[in-house]
Amino acid sequence: MTSPLKDVAAEPGSAKPDPLLVVDGVRRDFGGMRAVDVEHLEVQRGVVTGLIGPNGAGKTTLFNLLTGFDRPSAGRWTFDGQDVTTLPAHRLARRGMVRTFQLTRVLARLTVLENMKLAATGQRGERLLPALLRPLWGGQEAEIEKRADALLERFLLHTRRDEYAGYLSGGQRKLLEMARALMVDPALVLLDEPMAGVNPALRQDLLGHIDGLRRSGCTVLFVEHDMDVVMEISDWVVCMAQGRVIAEGTPASIVGNPDVIDAYLGSTHDEPGFREGE
Repeated sequence: MTSPLKDVAAEPGSAKPDPLLVVDGVRRDFGGMRAVDVEHLEVQRGVVTGLIGPNGAGKTTLFNLLTGFDRPSAGRWTFDGQDVTTLPAHRLARRGMVRTFQLTRVLARLTVLENMKLAATGQRGERLLPALLRPLWGGQEAEIEKRADALLERFLLHTRRDEYAGYLSGGQRKLLEMARALMVDPALVLLDEPMAGVNPALRQDLLGHIDGLRRSGCTVLFVEHDMDVVMEISDWVVCMAQGRVIAEGTPASIVGNPDVIDAYLGSTHDEPGFREGE
C-alpha cells in the first residue's frame, strides 16, 4: 500500500496531505525556562508517528499540553479541524483524543472490567435521575460490558477481568491502559513510552496492538526511547530537542539525520580530539 507521506518533505513543520492534529506556535514556559517551543507540527491521519528526542527535549510536556493536562504559555492547536486549545482532558476524550501515561494510571481498587467500563463515554446511568431507573440504562450497560470484554480478550486480559487492577504486573497495566483508551473509540491515541519497563515478549504484543490500531484506521502518536521500536513500527518520525522540532521524516531518513545525531550525542561527537568518555 502506498504511504500517504511518500511525497512529504523531510523537514521540520512539513505539511501533510490530511493532518488530524495541527500545532501552531505552542510554547510552555516554566519560570525562565522554555520547555516547549513548537512553531508548526502536523500529524497525518491514519498513520503511526513516533516522537523521539533526548531526555528533557519536551516530549511529555507537549503531550500534556495537547491532551489537556497542562496549559500553554502561547499557541493553539486543532484536532480534526476544530480548535481544541482550551478543552480539558475529559472533553478531548469525548471528541476522540485519548492518551496513556509513562507511569501507568489504573484504578487499583476497581476490577479490570470496572476500569474498562468507567472509560466509556455518554453513560446514561451517570446522571442522577436516570440512575434511579434501571430500564433507562441497563441495555446500554450491557453493551458497554460486551465491548469491554471484547477488548480485554483482544489484549489478553480476559482471564483477569474480575481481579483488582492493582494486582496486575507493570506490563499488564500498560495493556489495560491501552485497552481502556479504546473504550471511547478514539480517532487519535497518544502513547507515552508504551515500551518502558516491558519485557521482550510483552513488547512484541504491544507492537502488534499498535499495528492493529493503524490497520483499524486509528492515528497513533507515541513517545519512545527504544529506537529499534521506533524504526520498526513508525510511518513517520518527529525529533525534538530543547523543546523544538528539529527534524521530521521517515524512519530511514531520520536515523542518519545529522541534527538528530547531534541532539543525542552532542555537536562535539565528531570533532577532532574528541574521545568517548570525555
